[in-house]
Order: sequence, then C-alpha cells, then structure tokens
Amino acid sequence: MNRNNALFVSEPTARQSGFTLIELLVVLTIIGLLGGLVGPQVMKHLSEAKSKSAKLQIEDFSTGLDMYKLDVGRYPTSDEGLVALVEEPANVMGWNGPYMRKKKIPKDPWQYDFRYRSPGEHGEFDLTSLGSDNSEGGEGEARDLASWE
Repeated sequence: MNRNNALFVSEPTARQSGFTLIELLVVLTIIGLLGGLVGPQVMKHLSEAKSKSAKLQIEDFSTGLDMYKLDVGRYPTSDEGLVALVEEPANVMGWNGPYMRKKKIPKDPWQYDFRYRSPGEHGEFDLTSLGSDNSEGGEGEARDLASWE
C-alpha cells in the first residue's frame, strides 16, 4: 500500500462529515410545526385537569366536613374555617380529627385558598374555588367550581 492511498482513506471527505444546513432547517421546521399543532391541545388538557382536580378537592373537603359534623354535631363556622378539619378549634366538644389526610389545608390547583362559608347560601355550607382568575364568574379555566353543583 503506498502512502498516498493511506492518506486518502483515513481523511473524511466533506460529504461524509454530518448533516447539511438544509437538512437541519427541515428538521427544525417539522419540529416547529408539530409543536404548534400539539402545544395548544396539551394546554387544553392541562386546564381541564386543573378544574377536575379542584372539583375532587371540593368533594374531599365535603367528606371531611360531613365527618366533622357527625362528631361535633355541626359544620365548622365560617370563622373556624376549613382549618377545623385538621386542628381542633377551641371550645368544641367531640372533635375526633384530623378529618383530612394532610396536616395542612391545601390550596386549589391555581394556588388560591378555597372559600368556605357556613351556614351557606346554597346549603349547610358553601365551598368554592374561584378558578384561575380568583374572581367570581368566568369561563373555561377561570370558571367557579362549587360544592353544590
């Protein structure tokens, strides 16, 4: 084998050295198009998941409130609030809690406090999450979720 052939075989040529700029641009364009189509659908399902999670939390609170009423004979007052489910209020006879799995009252999926009122306007208690905008009314992710619905 002569020396010239050894050099020619061991050096990569320009055509063997990776992707071209056009190939990279085509791939990036395809990724961008897929992201534009898939991204909004993912965000839609994420907002639906937060609303469903808030509704499940309201049902969990409602169960804890019912157990509280069985032990104490009444629902916590508005002043006692949801904290009465995890900490014994002063001057309450029969409290046998905590009535929630966690030692701390969770916030809604948008990191706002749930609103609790007892006696309520729609039942013995009203429990609501005001949605992503934390104000009354709204549609979609911003709509209010309530215990009486």
